[in-house]
Amino acid sequence: MTRGPRRLLLAVNPYASFGRTRWVGPAVAERLADEGYEVALIREANFELLRRETQSAFEQGTDGLVVVGGDGMISMGANILARTGVPLGVVAAGTGNDFARALGLPHDNPEAAIEALVDALRRPPQVVDLGLAHHGELRTWFACVLSAGFDAVVNERANRMVRPRGPSRYTFALVRELATFRPRRYAITIDGVRREQAAMLVSIANTPSLGGGMRIVPHADLSDGILDVFIVHPLSRMGLLAVFPSVFAGEHVGHPAVEFAQARRVRLEADGIVAYADGERLGALPVEVEVVPGALSVFA
Repeated sequence: MTRGPRRLLLAVNPYASFGRTRWVGPAVAERLADEGYEVALIREANFELLRRETQSAFEQGTDGLVVVGGDGMISMGANILARTGVPLGVVAAGTGNDFARALGLPHDNPEAAIEALVDALRRPPQVVDLGLAHHGELRTWFACVLSAGFDAVVNERANRMVRPRGPSRYTFALVRELATFRPRRYAITIDGVRREQAAMLVSIANTPSLGGGMRIVPHADLSDGILDVFIVHPLSRMGLLAVFPSVFAGEHVGHPAVEFAQARRVRLEADGIVAYADGERLGALPVEVEVVPGALSVFA
């Protein structure tokens, strides 16, 4: 093995993809050990215990943290590693895997993802931007997208569903929420300029996609020092339903109800809206978000 990281933490979400990829964590550990790395495998009965144990192990010292799972594991890794300089490695084995997509890593083939990790560990890590959300007294880092609107409502429903298993769960939740959702009134402050408007949703993106490949901001760049604000202006239910299929291909960019803006800092205010970041629930608005360039080091 060439010079580089020697000691690695390996945190595994046993419930990634509803438990269908439980074999991946042990396979990663075995492959890394074969390559000569010293691997500390962390698996716990629930996500909060996994987070605490990973944080504790990280504080004892490591050359890198590898996470196995989906974007919830990316969220955990980002919140442990942000601004530390310790790199994050990714083996995508979750439902959405949007961070892996943004890095150009395998996102639907765990065997290929393991080999991509081994290859990436041989090269110097790169740095990418993170978003930092301030909500109440809390601060939460996110790597992909913060959602606050129809997409967050859909995320809330999808998290309560046990079927279908996979990215199509998000689509089913979307169709169900269409029946009752109405535009909400927002106050949006972008780099100090405030406006009030009705919208179906407002998302703040660091990566192009969410929800397992919905390319809401196709031009988003992990390393440009900018966040991309995605706004969908009021639409009828049928109008919104007509827009969403084009989002998967990133072909909604020219739609008259769609607006994009770039920002370094955004404040969102609205009644009755819950914010999600990387699929994890933050809580009710308001929320203030800033970009932190180069905040995360990654093996990719």
